Amino acid sequence: MSLKLYNTLTRKKEVFKPINEKEVGMYECGPTVYSYPHIGNMLRYIFGDVLTRVLIYNGYKVKRVMNVTDVGHLTGDSDSGDDKMEKAASKEGKKAEDIANFYWKAFKEDFQKLNITPPNVWCKATEHIKEQIELIKILEKKGFTYKTSDGIYFDTYKFKNYGKLSLLDKENIKAGVRIDLGDKKNKTDFALWKFSEEPGKRQQEWKSPWGLGFPGWHIECSAMSMKYLGESFDIHTGGIDNMFPHHENEIAQSEAAFGKKFVNYWLHNNFLSVNGEKVSKSKGGLYTISELEELGYNPLVYRFMCLLTNYRNPLEFSLDNLNAVKNGYESLKNKILNISNTGADNQGKEYLNEFQKAIDDDLNMPNAVQALQKLLKDEKVSGKSKLELIQKMDSVFGLNLLKKEKIKIPKEISKLVEEREEARKRKDWKKSDELRDKINELGYVINDTAEGSQIRLA
Repeated sequence: MSLKLYNTLTRKKEVFKPINEKEVGMYECGPTVYSYPHIGNMLRYIFGDVLTRVLIYNGYKVKRVMNVTDVGHLTGDSDSGDDKMEKAASKEGKKAEDIANFYWKAFKEDFQKLNITPPNVWCKATEHIKEQIELIKILEKKGFTYKTSDGIYFDTYKFKNYGKLSLLDKENIKAGVRIDLGDKKNKTDFALWKFSEEPGKRQQEWKSPWGLGFPGWHIECSAMSMKYLGESFDIHTGGIDNMFPHHENEIAQSEAAFGKKFVNYWLHNNFLSVNGEKVSKSKGGLYTISELEELGYNPLVYRFMCLLTNYRNPLEFSLDNLNAVKNGYESLKNKILNISNTGADNQGKEYLNEFQKAIDDDLNMPNAVQALQKLLKDEKVSGKSKLELIQKMDSVFGLNLLKKEKIKIPKEISKLVEEREEARKRKDWKKSDELRDKINELGYVINDTAEGSQIRLA
């Protein structure tokens, strides 16, 4: 079997062939750490984690690098507005460094809750200023930059293939939207280095050959990815909102600097949507993982939800949808935990083949989940073989399917159990049976043992 991935650069599925036979270099656009990440943000990293797990499942050793943007990401993608980190620091009355560390810690906690494997390398933009300056100097030497009143800019019209990733029509970019050129030569030109408007006003500014200031958002990813993965590497991931201008600008500055292909495979996940529109503050749906926990959802329920839609399609979110997924996840876990580890070995391999065929077809996780469900329904396959196959599948799913966890009983169910216990003490068997039936209807099974009543998922 050959792993095929949809390459945004070519707009087709391609057989994956890494630069080095069994080693994969992968860069993943990470967080701008100025606020709590929401579930739309985390969709991207679940996708990246699944990709990493699929590569490992196929026998590759993966070096995964993720940036942490703690400077230079402005509130407007066209090099306008305030620096998000400076703005958050001012709002909260704290140091920008403290803001970054606080929200980065929250981000990593969500990684753990969602069972996302951390990258091999975390790299902060502020810790790689030297590398960014050196890259800008190379671009300057090769004639790709020019100076304006507010910074050093990359001249996109000097890079022949600018727009090849997003299939950009440079002449009609963002039709209907006014682009304020300011001192820029071209609408698509972008800042490599921004000058401090008032030296000393910003918390984060550095000396450079061009004056006191700070790096633009795009330069950090080129400088850091190439430092840890080389001037050419295998895979770069991100959300479709990163495609333009961020990834387009990465390609331009990286290939202009070194004259070689920057990345071989570009993979982009689609948005989390509510009522068919991208999740946003105005549309709702911006829950954090902690907020979902407070509502009674195991974070892995959200991870499971993300696996039920192909990463290149929008994922429709609502609490009703999440409730349905929760019931499905808990039912799946319950069935697996009730499998007896007995019987013959090496049965049911056809389901593992079906699973691998799915994951190798551009991470078709919905079909991979179907393979698991078919395995569970097949009574001819021994419990021992089922558990072995589930363990292999879950190395990709990351759902902790074999982990025995104490069931968190909702208050409503606990109250019914208590009422039933009282009815049993009164020997009101009719009431006891009615309450048992009601508990069953709500998805739980109650067993009466010598140690008392025990409850489990249906």
